[in-house]
Amino acid sequence: MLGALIRAQRELAALPMRQLAAAVGISNPYLSQIERGLRAPSDSVLEAIAESLETSADHLYAEAGFVRPSSDQESAGPARLETEIGAAAELTAAQRRALIEIYRGFVDANAVRRARGSRRER
Repeated sequence: MLGALIRAQRELAALPMRQLAAAVGISNPYLSQIERGLRAPSDSVLEAIAESLETSADHLYAEAGFVRPSSDQESAGPARLETEIGAAAELTAAQRRALIEIYRGFVDANAVRRARGSRRER
């Protein structure tokens, strides 16, 4: 959903994919994978995409239905898990980033599912 939203925003801004990728500082194939939902952008990439599209990452997350916890809502458990993954010397840097992205994706998906379920109960 986030990728489709990024693509729609890019098309509304009449920006060719190559131009947005260059402005963000990522490759054209990587942006294509993000737009098709095959890759999840890191926070810094999403911030750069949002800036190039003249919006905010929070707005993109909200439009896509993701719930980003504020810093005071984050519990020590998830932060500790990400710290442990980040310190896992037996993994490569790319593997650590991938695990953290997958974990955050699951957390976001569950938050969206819970939010949709609570809306149905009303």
